[in-house]
Amino acid sequence: MARAASGTEAGTGARAEDGAAVAGWARVAAAGRTAGELAGAAEREAAAWLAPPAPVRLADVVPAPERVEPDPGADYLLPTDAVIRVSADPDALAVGEQLAALLRPATGYPLPVTDTAGPTPTGGIALHLTDDADLGAEGYRLDVSADGVRIGARTAAGLWHGVQTLRQLFPPSIESATPVGARWALPGGSILDRPRYPHRGAMLDVARHFFTVADVLRVIDHLARYKLNRLHLHLTDDQGWRIAIDSWPRLATVGAASEVGGGPGGYYTRADYRRIVAYAAARHVTVVPEIDLPGHTNAALVAYPELAPDRTAPPPYTGTEVGFSYVDPASERTYDFVADVLGELAALTGGQWLHIGGDEAFKVPADVYARFVERTQRIVAGLGKTVVGWHQIAPAAHTDGRVLQWWGTSGDDPVTADAVRRGASVILSPGNHAYLDMKYAPDTPIGHDWAGLIDVRRAYDWDPATHLTGVPTDAVLGVEAPLWTESVTTLAEIEFMLLPRLPAIAELGWSPRSTHDWDSFRRRLAGHGPRWTAAGIAFHHAPEVPWSTPPSLPAPRPAPPDHSATGSAQA
Repeated sequence: MARAASGTEAGTGARAEDGAAVAGWARVAAAGRTAGELAGAAEREAAAWLAPPAPVRLADVVPAPERVEPDPGADYLLPTDAVIRVSADPDALAVGEQLAALLRPATGYPLPVTDTAGPTPTGGIALHLTDDADLGAEGYRLDVSADGVRIGARTAAGLWHGVQTLRQLFPPSIESATPVGARWALPGGSILDRPRYPHRGAMLDVARHFFTVADVLRVIDHLARYKLNRLHLHLTDDQGWRIAIDSWPRLATVGAASEVGGGPGGYYTRADYRRIVAYAAARHVTVVPEIDLPGHTNAALVAYPELAPDRTAPPPYTGTEVGFSYVDPASERTYDFVADVLGELAALTGGQWLHIGGDEAFKVPADVYARFVERTQRIVAGLGKTVVGWHQIAPAAHTDGRVLQWWGTSGDDPVTADAVRRGASVILSPGNHAYLDMKYAPDTPIGHDWAGLIDVRRAYDWDPATHLTGVPTDAVLGVEAPLWTESVTTLAEIEFMLLPRLPAIAELGWSPRSTHDWDSFRRRLAGHGPRWTAAGIAFHHAPEVPWSTPPSLPAPRPAPPDHSATGSAQA
């Protein structure tokens, strides 16, 4: 459904005339409230009547909601004694506590959270689980009136997404970590919102350069803010192995001790990885771990030369070339390794997906490569997981549920289209639109340009449903924005490359195609600059976006952390 026009919302914002005010008092009286509730409602009604309109419009949300119905006469002013009332469900209550934690620092309000038997807000915010089947697994309805705010959803995930929208409707200073003397007004009206695709993700390469647990958690927060629900972690590559495997301990103690440029590398202990998975799950983001096979395995071969075709350990690799390494596909020991690694990772990961890589194994003959992929796919299936691989695995025989992640730069790929005809689904990550390691412009200080330059408009202006020839709409699971880190070394640089392009990919994955409009998006996106600045988030000051804040540039690169004492990064 198309969004409702919001022109009245952008007007002078004059408050209701006397007749509307009388009607408001009538609503208050008819509610049958106590004297205290009546006094509070009267105070809010008077404040709303006399105050200017909310500074944010209901239609300013990113990603664009499915339907927006503004009501300029129903702005809501958050009072100091507001209560967050939540359905008596543990997962819903957790979302309520997260909402309170988001709002307390800037407002300074206590915002107690309590369960409630009914969804009707009385001067506060209500999060309500409903049986409305139309909302699906992640949709929500948000209603803002002068009396309060209500978010309804079938699931806690839907409530969480509604909370992210609510967060954007507050003034940008809501992102401050310290109290701000602001008027916490919300624009009146209603939003109905549901995602276009079930898979909406980003990938972080922690193998080329290692990033701490705290850095990964910060990236998860950025994903959740824009309703992305998958974090793909590229855990292994030639330059380093980043996850501890008990049955193959040298992968961490030896294979992790390098990275691009010769830094110390690092790895995640099992406890570290569990922490990442749990933090993501609490924000309704599923971790998709990748063990890249059979190529991109130099770090594994350094640790275990028995996996190499010549049984000889190569030197650690700190460059950025690809395609030169592979585990021996003719050795049974290789498949013991694959089964052990994927088995341990499956046990640590709550989601249903295991990513097996499969790209750029240039030195493995095509028929040998296909047999390796087919056997690895069976191992994944035997673990009760769904296999995901880069689109180079397309020629291999199909396994039920198989997903290809397509990263090409031309929409014409007959091999991938054939795999789809045989039953595969596709996640779209076109290198010339969604690869966030590409430079914005020729003078961007970090990044690559092999897939072209990707400014915000190029990241936004494509349609996942029609991008790949011969792939029907129902075979597209969604979109994912990879960030490879050959040239990215700090959290500030991660943020600089993610923002502002990540919200563009998020809108393609969440919003209905009918809302797709570059001019609207760039204006809405501009309002997020002050939010990122208030939150201390680095971002690229893209010239095609009409920002109202000065640029936020990557901080100077600090000396790499020393993980030699423990072998892992502890946040």
